[in-house]
Amino acid sequence: MDALRKEEVYIIDDIYALPDGERAELIDGKLYYMAPPSTKHQRLLNFLNTEINIYIRKNNGDCEVFPAPFAVFLNEDDTNYVEPDISVICDKNRITDKGCYGAPDWVIEIVSPGNKSMDYFTKLFKYRTAGVREYWIVDPEKEMVTVYRFEKETMEQYSFDENILVGIYEDFTIKIQ
Repeated sequence: MDALRKEEVYIIDDIYALPDGERAELIDGKLYYMAPPSTKHQRLLNFLNTEINIYIRKNNGDCEVFPAPFAVFLNEDDTNYVEPDISVICDKNRITDKGCYGAPDWVIEIVSPGNKSMDYFTKLFKYRTAGVREYWIVDPEKEMVTVYRFEKETMEQYSFDENILVGIYEDFTIKIQ
């Protein structure tokens, strides 16, 4: 009789023990290594981060924007640690020197060819159940943005040349250029 092979459960300490330069995320005790981002990915990250920061500054907003790498401890446990491409956090009590404890209000992930299922499935479920209010999946290959507004239970898709309404704000749209 074959014994069931027990899968190793990783914890946040394992993330901090990774060799310098190696990055990974931890979802329900499973380690997911992260490849270095492409130039296109970084351009999109920079554009979105800048647009959001400008909007918040112009409107004296209370939220803060944190681009990756930025630690997000989604649940009150030691088996979940993610680094969203962009985290927008409106509750200052969630922010510490180590990162964000609890769900950001708005998360943006920019899809890389090797992590599509992570962004479209694994993280979608994790962000929804953790209490993220809005989740954007930006797909550079398809030039599409999938927007989940969990509070309203809606999902919409936009092409890069369309104005995308930001759900956590009433008068903010972004057109990816």
